[in-house]
Amino acid sequence: MALQDFFDAKLFMEASITLVVIMDPPGTVPVFLSLTGRKPVAARARAARQAVLVSLLVITLFAVAGQAILAYLGIGIPALQGAGGLLLLLIALDLLTGKNSAQPEATEDVNVALVPLGTPLLAGPGAIAATIVFVRQADGQLGAYIALALAIVTVHLVLFLCMRYSGVVIRVIKESGITLLAKIAGLLLAAIAVELVADAVRGFVAGV
Repeated sequence: MALQDFFDAKLFMEASITLVVIMDPPGTVPVFLSLTGRKPVAARARAARQAVLVSLLVITLFAVAGQAILAYLGIGIPALQGAGGLLLLLIALDLLTGKNSAQPEATEDVNVALVPLGTPLLAGPGAIAATIVFVRQADGQLGAYIALALAIVTVHLVLFLCMRYSGVVIRVIKESGITLLAKIAGLLLAAIAVELVADAVRGFVAGV
């Protein structure tokens, strides 16, 4: 049996890059610090761990049952790709224009690691839509499923490291570095969004 049967490297790279761009680990650092910056180091570490676990749970749920949910609602993949593409384009425009109106303020009586950090900041609609699309691309192949699972875990590990050591990240790349990364991520995300919309149009034309 070929290596492709056990691990789809192309899908792993594609899913990893896409999810990293969408979930934007460096871009979560300022928001994370704004919500947990006044907490002790141990509390910040716990918040980072909880936020990543919540996000991983949500993404995994939609990876496993997302297609069943779509079938129940009667939504086709081209429609999901089109909607996901438009949604990602809006996120990309926010990154490119520097708008971040979704930064919520922390409150003492709410566990910010669950909401808004875990969801919708990390496991947002864009990441959910992309995950469902990648599950569809896997098309029942074991190697593709393994690659996608590893990609999801890898991206969440990167998210955890960025938030866990957020103080170090800020000192290394500075605020201007985070802004630059956000612009680059926005450009890449816009390209991914256009590709999703194009795939949706092809799907509708082909009558899939």
